[in-house]
Amino acid sequence: MSFSSPAIGQSGADEGVAGGDGYRRLNPKCMISMYIGYAISYAVLLAAYLLLRTYSQEFLGSSYDLVQYAALAVLAIALVYIVAAPPVYYARYRYQITADKVDVRYGILVIRHILVPIERVHQVEVSRGPIDTMLGLGDVTITTAGGDATINYLEIEEAEKVADQLNNLIGRMLQERVSTTPTSHPGPAGE
Repeated sequence: MSFSSPAIGQSGADEGVAGGDGYRRLNPKCMISMYIGYAISYAVLLAAYLLLRTYSQEFLGSSYDLVQYAALAVLAIALVYIVAAPPVYYARYRYQITADKVDVRYGILVIRHILVPIERVHQVEVSRGPIDTMLGLGDVTITTAGGDATINYLEIEEAEKVADQLNNLIGRMLQERVSTTPTSHPGPAGE
């Protein structure tokens, strides 16, 4: 049983799957959310650089120029990463929910592949931060005894749908276990 139906708001031609292998792709709005989040982080880095440049010359002495160039290099590398990371993340992110597992593949420099057996799921949570809320996006966090797995940047309706699907799968699995568990009938020991 696979839940690879089209994402809400996507056309039937795209069907939200990559390569027809059953994996779903993210909404392109995820890149906007990532750019905004990275821009905020970059602003903090830039503020730290400006503080360093303004107030550190007397503390650093002869090392001031070296530290200045190193800080500029960090800012340049961070800027390249900020520009390049969202499209790469979007292109590589895939997730799939089947009757027995949740499969998430993502990464920018390092590709991660997370498999979560449905029978190990303890909790399913839908969350969204202020940037994602503005864009109509949310995250589904799946908690197991071994840790968490998150499906990021889903449309809010899709995130709620995924959470409901997972809760239904867990409920069905629990019902099947209860119905297949042998029941003991108390009675006299001799009978």
